[in-house]
Amino acid sequence: MTPTIAVADVLQRARDITEPHLAQALDRLPDSIRRAASYHVGWTEADGRPRNQRGGKFVRAALAVLSAEAAWAEPDVGVPGAVAVELVHNFSLLHDDLMDGDLERRHRPTVWALWGPSLALLAGDALSTLATQVLLDSDNPAAPAAASALSKATAEMIAGQADDLAFEQERSVSVEECMAMSAAKTGALLGCAASIGAVLAGAPPATVQALEGFGRHLGVAFQAVDDLLGIWGDPATTGKPAGNDLRQRKKSMPIVAALAAGDDESRELDALLFGDPHKDGTPDALTAGAPAADVVKGNGHARASSKAKTTSQITRPQLARPDWAPVSPRPLSTEEVARATSLVECCGGREWTAARAKAHLDAALGSLERARLSALPRRALADLAVYVVERES
Repeated sequence: MTPTIAVADVLQRARDITEPHLAQALDRLPDSIRRAASYHVGWTEADGRPRNQRGGKFVRAALAVLSAEAAWAEPDVGVPGAVAVELVHNFSLLHDDLMDGDLERRHRPTVWALWGPSLALLAGDALSTLATQVLLDSDNPAAPAAASALSKATAEMIAGQADDLAFEQERSVSVEECMAMSAAKTGALLGCAASIGAVLAGAPPATVQALEGFGRHLGVAFQAVDDLLGIWGDPATTGKPAGNDLRQRKKSMPIVAALAAGDDESRELDALLFGDPHKDGTPDALTAGAPAADVVKGNGHARASSKAKTTSQITRPQLARPDWAPVSPRPLSTEEVARATSLVECCGGREWTAARAKAHLDAALGSLERARLSALPRRALADLAVYVVERES
């Protein structure tokens, strides 16, 4: 979905307000980390040359600025919060790319693929620490409260990511577990983004809680849409192959919901994704393809004796998933992905996830209506929420 003119203006304004302060924050980093961070956020090429395209949508920054305005403050009041949540978001992406062994983000090599895992880890850690510094170095008397809220949201996000990682090694994940993971992994930081501006504005607790609830529900809706796009998204728009989450056997909402249906189709889907548990000699799909000596019992991760190569050592076409990353089973074939996609839809996984996205969007909008907020920012928050849930990438 292309943003409406109003939403596009909201996102552009948030970028214009936030980017200069974000650049000032990144300037505080050591040279090598600043180079990697500037590349990651889309401002520069790998060799340091300025880049014409601008990366990221700045949705979280927009939420932070709008939440300050919704609490009857000037937009600049929310800027330290906007910078902080963008820093934490990008910290999580740097680490996610490394954990997933992803070679590209937004059609460019990831930081670890260019400069190795150590720099990617350091860059992510640096952004996380810098986020708190940005808040505490502001002259806003509510900065400590905002920093505390961000710290709690970050800890919850990390816990959700840990659950998501653990699910890769579990054959069975319940719908409740999947939803709780999504609420933590995605909902926590969006809840903070949607309320941190109000915290900095000194808004009453009821206002802050309503905005946080709005963001948390929006985060779950956002993740539900992300999971739908992970199977049915247009590759030209998403930058990923159709059915990518099925190919990688992820425990996303549509897949978990389909597996929970308990009918013949869901059992076929389970066997297709993870192997037939009733068939002797069938390898567990979670560890299939890993050298026996490299699989750590109870963990399912391969350990390599040699370090991953970087792009300075090998050319781009030779890049492969690093051998220190979590063990991946053989990717599903094109025919298997097509069959699995059909099974997920047949079992109601797509319909169920779309319904969850709508339900959480409605709950998010309801949270806005229950709070005493400035009218125009409230409308902008609602429009931004609808855009986020109806997006196509």
